[in-house]
Amino acid sequence: MAQGCGNGRKVTCDDCFFSRHGLCAVVGEPCATFRPDTPEGLRPPAQLRFSFRTERRTRAAWSFPSAQEQAALHA
Repeated sequence: MAQGCGNGRKVTCDDCFFSRHGLCAVVGEPCATFRPDTPEGLRPPAQLRFSFRTERRTRAAWSFPSAQEQAALHA
């Protein structure tokens, strides 16, 4: 389960935030909850950024009739 970091070094429990702060219940090998201990503290894992698509239409394909058009229909 030990995955290499960006530089090819294997992670150990000694590198884990939870182990260094006495919060880990697992002894021996890094587990699925491994989080690197950084000077900034505990940070959530990086997630993908959400990007909006550009609007392709400048007008709606349909719209409700205006008040004048509705009055003309019912008159």
